[in-house]
This record gives sequence, structure tokens and C-alpha cells, in this order.
Amino acid sequence: MTFEVKFEADNNDHPHDDEPRPYLCTVCNEWFTTKGSLDVHKQIHSTEKLYACSQCEKCFHTEQYLKIHTNVHSSEYKCTECEKCLSNNRDLARHRRSHSGVKLFQCTVCGNWFSTSDNLVRHSRIHSGERPYKCELCGKAFIQSGSLNAHMRVHTGDKPYKCSQCDKTFRTSSRLQSHKQCVHSNATPYVCHYCGNMFKSSGDLKRHVRVHSDAKPHSCTHCSERFRWHAKLKSHLLKSHNEGTWSICHICQKKFSENATFKAHILRHEGVQPYVCSECPKQYYTASALKYHALKHSNLKPFCCGLCGKYFKDKQYVPKHFKRCSAKLGRR
Repeated sequence: MTFEVKFEADNNDHPHDDEPRPYLCTVCNEWFTTKGSLDVHKQIHSTEKLYACSQCEKCFHTEQYLKIHTNVHSSEYKCTECEKCLSNNRDLARHRRSHSGVKLFQCTVCGNWFSTSDNLVRHSRIHSGERPYKCELCGKAFIQSGSLNAHMRVHTGDKPYKCSQCDKTFRTSSRLQSHKQCVHSNATPYVCHYCGNMFKSSGDLKRHVRVHSDAKPHSCTHCSERFRWHAKLKSHLLKSHNEGTWSICHICQKKFSENATFKAHILRHEGVQPYVCSECPKQYYTASALKYHALKHSNLKPFCCGLCGKYFKDKQYVPKHFKRCSAKLGRR
């Protein structure tokens, strides 16, 4: 892979911040303030990772990245809200914005707000269709370098992040943190400001908030269709534009556009229900089905009507109740 450096002395028009970034990486089109920063960045596009962490065996392109990573294991920069460990104080400060709700950066296309400029830049690629990070083994392209790094573990089979409570391993630290939050913790620190519903992760909250808005950030690059969820966009691309691959059941030849649905379908053929309730003998094919069933054994009512604020154990009752509330308000 070859690189070249482009330099523009008066180039100040960059979405990241007010500091000039005149050095351009011609592989992924990212800009940098100094040539040294660009030289360090170029190593990301190399397949060689010579520096390995002695605690989790994760490998890095540079010794500097390895030193930054070791801070995660020391818990020196730990979020007091969700106990996530960050690499440095700057990243910790930026992470804390996700709990404060402060979002200073707005997308000019769909109006969504973001807590950091980097998140806005990554989000903007959804609208532009730009995927600058490409896997050299299978050709799959990604919006951000972290997604490419995690994807490479699909080819290597590497799962360096291990849960200390159940020994389950994961390809990314974010999946490990999400696993701990959802499986081993009852904490729900993320609250929806529209309806009061509480969630275990910021990702769950972000997906939920779209229910209260008309935002459809995922746009098709082939037509004018827009979608609220990325999974729906992937399904649309496959069905309407033949972009992607179907998952085909080897037993009944039924096609599936979503991998999770395909896996659940196979389990039904095999008669395997791996998700078992800890309170009763009931078993389920999917984790989501077990999650909703578990509410029957608890006092939790996580599903809320946005008009009157009444809470329910089962989400299927919310739309019916919402319609009744809307009718009452209409008569008034």
C-alpha cells in the first residue's frame, strides 16, 4: 500500500475543530495537524501489529498506541457512572458527555446532535455513503477504523476480551462492557427524557429515542429511501438492489436478510431453545423473548405511554393504551 502527503498551507476548513489540519492521508481522506501525526496514522493502514498487550494480548501498530491502551487495564481513567475504563483523561471527559446529555454538534442533514465532533464526522458518512476503511481479505468496507479492526478478528477468530464473571469472550471491549451491563448488572442508568423509560446501555437509549422522532439517519445510496434502523437499510439494499448476501436455510431453503433472524430460524428447526428462565422451566429461542418473559417474575415496568406516563410490563399493551389516550385527548 502506497501513501502520499498532500499539504495545503491555508486549508482551515475541517469539521473536527478550529485548528488547521493541512496534512491529508490519501488512503482514508483524514486530515492531521502535523506531519508526525500523519506518519503515526499511516501505520493504521498497515496489516502489521507488532506491539502486543501482555494482559489481554491485543496488538497495536505502534508502541504509543500500546502505552495508551495499557491505561484501560489500570482503571486510572474510569467512568464513575458506568465503570467503563478509558485510555486517557481527554477520552474520559468526552465519554462523560454521553451521561450528561450535552450534545454540541449537529448534523446538517438529519438534525441529530452528537456529543463529540468525531462522532458527528463518523455519522455524516451514513449520509454520504463513504466507507474509507476496507478489509483487504474480503473487501468489506467500514465507516470507521475501529470497526475494521474489530472485523479483522472475524478472519482471525481472535476474541481478546474475557468476562471475569462467566469467562465468555468477545471481539471488542464495547461488546464485553455491554455484556456485563446487560447480563451481570441490573443497573439502568440511561433515561429517556421523552417517556422516562430506562435502559442499560447508551446504545439501547439511542435506538429507543428514534421512536419519539421522525429522524431516519440511514439513507440508501441507490434510491431516495431512508430508514430509522441500520438493519432495515441492510434488508432494503439486499431485497431491492441485490447488494449483500442472503442467509439461506439448508433445511427449508428459506432466505433471510438479517443474521439474527436466520440463527433463530435454524434453532427452531433443531428444536433447541438455549435461553432458559432462571425462575421457571420456560425456554426460548431468542434472548429478547427471554428478556420479556423475565419481566413477569419482577416488579419492573419498563414500557411507558408517552402521553399519560403509565408504565407496563409488556410492550404490546403500550400501543393500545396510547391509542386510547390519544382518543381521550382528541375528544377534549
